[in-house]
Amino acid sequence: MSVPYEPIVGRYLQQQLLGKPHRVYVEEAGEGIPLLCLHTAGSDSRQYRAILNDPDITRDFRVIAFDLPWHGKSSPPAGWEQIEEYRLSSRDYLDIVLGVADALELDRPVVMGCSIGGRIVLHLALDHPDRVGAVIGLQSGGHVAPYYDTQWLHRQDVHGEVSAAVVSGLIGPSANDADRWETLWHYMQGGPGIFKGDLHFYKVDGDIRSRLHEIDPKRCPVHLLTGEYDYSCTPEDTLAAAAAIGVEATIMRGMGHFPMSEDPEGFIAHLRPVLARIREER
Repeated sequence: MSVPYEPIVGRYLQQQLLGKPHRVYVEEAGEGIPLLCLHTAGSDSRQYRAILNDPDITRDFRVIAFDLPWHGKSSPPAGWEQIEEYRLSSRDYLDIVLGVADALELDRPVVMGCSIGGRIVLHLALDHPDRVGAVIGLQSGGHVAPYYDTQWLHRQDVHGEVSAAVVSGLIGPSANDADRWETLWHYMQGGPGIFKGDLHFYKVDGDIRSRLHEIDPKRCPVHLLTGEYDYSCTPEDTLAAAAAIGVEATIMRGMGHFPMSEDPEGFIAHLRPVLARIREER
């Protein structure tokens, strides 16, 4: 009997990041153009399972997804207990993404990110356009106005289920129960204070709206896709970013903030033509 394994291979990358040794968990499948996938705040790379398992995509793309330090299977660095507070900054986030890409020897990878990942790809297109072949921003905008108090996301008397409750309304109505609850399960498993620390980048430090017009899509092609039911990065936020950059954006009907995990089949239908265009222009 053949063992029913998925084609995904998972390994640990030992890498110096932010001046400290880390074990970064990386999953990949396929071969061809490198497609580096970045997960949302407070979650991990399991969000990209459908992309990693899609044979049409992995025929032409080497799909790679990794857990940010402190997330999923990527543990915090040694001595984490002495760190006063985890807070993700724009500079550190860029250093991590580029550090992992360099360690994997990726030649101008396509970088696709969602939410905080969708924001950092705009920073990549602006500050490092020659390091990446193209960026795909999911739920991507120049900033987000704080719409709830994040202080209580790091309290010893608050269970991880609260993080899932915060994002549950961001899932669109096209999601089935299995995909909806798997998306929420990832949030229930986050480490103490990690979701809150990621939101520091998303809501404060990563504000790039005043510089979006500086992005040159001819140097680094920019593709934006956003779910219509997202009230965190709204369709209006993405359309405004697209107008500032000078590109078009796709609003995905029926989807919310986590398109790749909440409605994998529907999302892949939108992603395929984008990847085809990138492949043709490569």
